[in-house]
Amino acid sequence: MRSPRTTTSETTRRSFVAGVAGLAAPAILGAKKSGATRPVIGTGAHQFEVIHDWGELPADIAYGNTHGVCEDSQGHIYVHHTVNKASTSHNAMVVFDAKGKFVTSWGQDFMGGAHGLHIHKEGSTEYLYLCDTKRAVVVKATLKGEVVWTIGYPEESTPYKPGADGKKIKYSPTNLAIAPNGDIYVGDGYGSSYINQYDSKGKYIRTFGGPGKAEGQLSTPHGIIVDTRGKSPVLVVADRGNARIQRFTLDGKHIDFISGTNQPCHFGFSKKGDLTVIPDLGARVTLFDKNNKVVEHLGDDSASEWRKTRTMARDKFTPGKFVAPHGACFDHSGNIFVVEWVEVGRVTKLRKV
Repeated sequence: MRSPRTTTSETTRRSFVAGVAGLAAPAILGAKKSGATRPVIGTGAHQFEVIHDWGELPADIAYGNTHGVCEDSQGHIYVHHTVNKASTSHNAMVVFDAKGKFVTSWGQDFMGGAHGLHIHKEGSTEYLYLCDTKRAVVVKATLKGEVVWTIGYPEESTPYKPGADGKKIKYSPTNLAIAPNGDIYVGDGYGSSYINQYDSKGKYIRTFGGPGKAEGQLSTPHGIIVDTRGKSPVLVVADRGNARIQRFTLDGKHIDFISGTNQPCHFGFSKKGDLTVIPDLGARVTLFDKNNKVVEHLGDDSASEWRKTRTMARDKFTPGKFVAPHGACFDHSGNIFVVEWVEVGRVTKLRKV
């Protein structure tokens, strides 16, 4: 990989890689101050040291809302953010190594719309799947940002066909999941609350869900994941507007509801499969066990006026507390990375202790 201090461009396939312009020496935002003690949250076997503002963010990048996070097989951490207006770089994807050292950035096309982020290994190759709420597209890309394919408005779906007035319903995909057979499930979380299913090549299969509160209906299906830990894989949906989690069969039939969250945004499984991390937008991160029972509410500040706090400067955030968790993932060592829907962006590492 080229040095992140050198402007790069990809020439293989159609690419949105912007490279990285010459950088000033990065500031270590997550560095521990001399003599300072970081907060430790959780209980028993689920205790974590809280490292806010983790990662060496270059001087030319200023986070917008940090929406998605994932880890690749090399331990690199990918952060998908909307880009702050103060940023001189317009790259919406930032990549760090396991120690928080900046590796590269790319993705100018996602500025303002960067949202869902999913990593999936296909054979020996890993791919990133990204949702852009501004352009209303789903993109499959290489780890370097080279576009493989793009899915736009679900024209084939009956609910999305123009009405008598010639107008189409809104579509704005927030997150996606991939089944063992390669099928892709896209949650239209900021659009019309449907889930659209495609095959591994992006060919349309079906639509299910739709707005409402009844079984099988959804309100802001913000996050989505396929749970393969049981006898049969099931689709798990963060039905955020209804303040619940809802499970479906892979052909879109309602199974049940899961309680224990307030505004679930997305999901991440531990490498052992014994825990699920759920960024709970209302100022906490929730851990479930493999039976979908609450283990911990981490950094809970849900009683605060977090919607006001999320627009404030970084020094207004309470150490050890979350403001608006939006994405989360486990790394291979059992640590948790949390990114938040705050205007200045925030990446927090919960180091397992």
